[in-house]
Amino acid sequence: MGNGLVKPKHLRQPNRHVANLAIGCAASHKFLMDPCLGINVINGQADVLCSKVLELEKELKRKDQQLQESQSHVAELQSQLAMQTKVIAELTKELQSKCIQLNKLQDVVRTQGEHFLQPSPFKVSADRRRGAKEGVSAEPTTRLCDSSRQTMFSLEKATVRKDSSEKKLITDALNKNQFLKRLEPHQTRDMVECMYERTFQQGSYVIRQGEPGNHIFVLKEGSLEVFQQNKLLSSIPVWTAFGELAILYNCTRTASVKAITNVKTWALDREVFQNIMRVTAQTRQEQYRNFLRSVSLLKNLPEDKLTKIMDCLEVEYYVKGDYVIREGEEGNTFFIIAKGRVIVTQSTADHSQPQVIKNLHKGDYFGEKALISDDVRSANVIADEYNVECLVIDRETFNQTVGTYEELQTYLEGYVANLTQADEKRHAKGRSFCGQLTKEVSLEMIELKEKVAQFPPSPFQNLEVVTTLGVGGFGRVELVKVKNENMAFAMKCIKKKHVVDTKQQEHIYSEKKILEQICSPFIVKLYRTFKDNKYVYMLLEACLGGELWSLLRDRGSFDEFTTKFCVGCVTEAFDYLHQIGIIYRDLKPENLILDAEGYIKLVDFGFAKKIGSGQKTWTFCGTPEYVAPEVILSKGHDFSVDFWSLGILVYELLTGSPPFSGADQMMTYNLILKGIEKLDFPKIITRRPEDLIRRLCRQNPTERLGNLRNGINDIKKHSCLDRLITATLTAIRLKWEALQMNFQAGTRISDHFSFWNIYRDSEKMQMDVVHLWLIQKNSSALCYEPQLLLKQGYSWVSCWAYGMDASAATAWIYFSSC
Repeated sequence: MGNGLVKPKHLRQPNRHVANLAIGCAASHKFLMDPCLGINVINGQADVLCSKVLELEKELKRKDQQLQESQSHVAELQSQLAMQTKVIAELTKELQSKCIQLNKLQDVVRTQGEHFLQPSPFKVSADRRRGAKEGVSAEPTTRLCDSSRQTMFSLEKATVRKDSSEKKLITDALNKNQFLKRLEPHQTRDMVECMYERTFQQGSYVIRQGEPGNHIFVLKEGSLEVFQQNKLLSSIPVWTAFGELAILYNCTRTASVKAITNVKTWALDREVFQNIMRVTAQTRQEQYRNFLRSVSLLKNLPEDKLTKIMDCLEVEYYVKGDYVIREGEEGNTFFIIAKGRVIVTQSTADHSQPQVIKNLHKGDYFGEKALISDDVRSANVIADEYNVECLVIDRETFNQTVGTYEELQTYLEGYVANLTQADEKRHAKGRSFCGQLTKEVSLEMIELKEKVAQFPPSPFQNLEVVTTLGVGGFGRVELVKVKNENMAFAMKCIKKKHVVDTKQQEHIYSEKKILEQICSPFIVKLYRTFKDNKYVYMLLEACLGGELWSLLRDRGSFDEFTTKFCVGCVTEAFDYLHQIGIIYRDLKPENLILDAEGYIKLVDFGFAKKIGSGQKTWTFCGTPEYVAPEVILSKGHDFSVDFWSLGILVYELLTGSPPFSGADQMMTYNLILKGIEKLDFPKIITRRPEDLIRRLCRQNPTERLGNLRNGINDIKKHSCLDRLITATLTAIRLKWEALQMNFQAGTRISDHFSFWNIYRDSEKMQMDVVHLWLIQKNSSALCYEPQLLLKQGYSWVSCWAYGMDASAATAWIYFSSC
């Protein structure tokens, strides 16, 4: 046909899997040489391909074998590591045991053959005192208010204009910061609005190490480098926030930030930040209060219970069309509309579809019957706008926090009638469980106050300094005695200049006012105050049992019984303080001392404050390792912060260190904000103390033990403390190493410096710590069983190292080594 040529067929595209290994080398060769395809392929190419495949298969097998060998080797190393870790743990435990035995033997060797009493074998240098935790405080927030206690801050006046893109960049910078990202969105938004621009020339310092800080910065443009002791640490990227600790309180900068080029920043000072936090929280609190007061079931509740309900409210968000509740469902949640509008629909016999019966707006509420009992919803509630916010609280939370509705009704019936009587009880001196002891304390205090009131205005006309018990940034604590009399006091000498420089005048005045009105066997007593040109003086009760912190430092940790007793005393002190409306805010071992009979007493009320029922306070203060999350986040705080710190104290007494402790204060705060739930407890803390700690240290204050419906009684009845804090607590003494003290009548004041770090007057250095010594007059036998020694006629006395006759004893044992 035609020219007789055969028209070739259209070539198919070769299959992309043609070289798949599944084809096999022979099949590939045959396929490539098929004349039907009209393709000429050199036979050698197929052979090379097959050879390459076989070579790769061999290489793959070899790699698999090497991988298996490596995995086996890793497993063997992991097994060895686990064994080594176990051996190290066992050796560490054995080493600790040997160290304890060695210390005991060294003390015996030191005392054997001696014929005179020497100073304590433990020489405590001044450096050791530096391990004590320091409290921090911002300026009291009352300075931000006018005479009527209303804030003088205006967000509108503090706002600085910025374009939207710049606001977003600043917001992103703040949200990248570990601390600032935990603030609520509206607080971050207000911070951004109030930040203002600051420029720095090349070579100048944005922050200088050692100087007080007052601002947080966000780098807008330019180059900044961080130095510490003139050593370069790092550089700061653009749109990064830094210096955030300064907006919490007046702190000394720990590093310098230097401008390498001309620099622009956005800045915010501490006062504006504090105002933003306070105003936003108070505005929301007032709004919630008004909502709750409009609810008939709740409007008659006292302020403290209403505040607890406010703190329990959670916000839930809905978009248009979402069902908030459905008709016919069982419900246990109460709702208040905080924003937006909802419609209420209900089924009727006349219509096949539920009909709209009403609209609800901001401030309206529904579902209140669910707080009383199981409630079957009688209607649908549906969001009618795209941004509806509801405040919610469920019945279980309500009952746990403030009690059941029936209990509240019973409470309200007698509330007004008993209000006067309750006030009298609230301001009564002492607590019922220690009534007799408190009565004795009150009578003794009245007598001493009458005597001290006759002292002349200058304190040292009638008083002489025996020694210095403590030194701090505020001043000193001196042990003083009345001239020619055997009567001792502790004199707290506070530098006026330091108080003014740190703006703590209000805290000092508050400490004086609070100590003057309280009288508890678990709180140090204030007898009188004096002042001169340089100092303010507080004449306090002399508790010569020493500092609990010093004992904890020397022993490392306490056993459970000792910890229970310490916590029991502190709990009773808190119970008394909270009953009269005082929040303490600075619990730590450094602020706990022992009296002559071994009781724990609270000292240092510099951060204490009297607050009204259901009210909150806003000043950042406390010791970094002990502050509660709501203090760090400036949410406003109340008595529940004391319960948080009680949980931290339990942990520190049992382990020797607090649970949250970072390389710097900001890192410590970030660890606290992560929560106790993220913490793995050491095995030394057993199940019951761990449960107590975790329940005291809940992130949400309304969930903390002590802040629930039964108040502080929940702590006393916890299984960890039950059977200890009872009516017999007044009969208990701290009968444990180094704390048993039976003072002998007529002994000198200088005989009782046990367990205090003693300072020289001319130098801020400690002398040898004078401890308790065990004396036996008629035997030289040495024994490590204290109870047996007591039965054999040993007695406990406190001896001044340089004032005891060597013939008074033929043998002695340093008690803390027993």
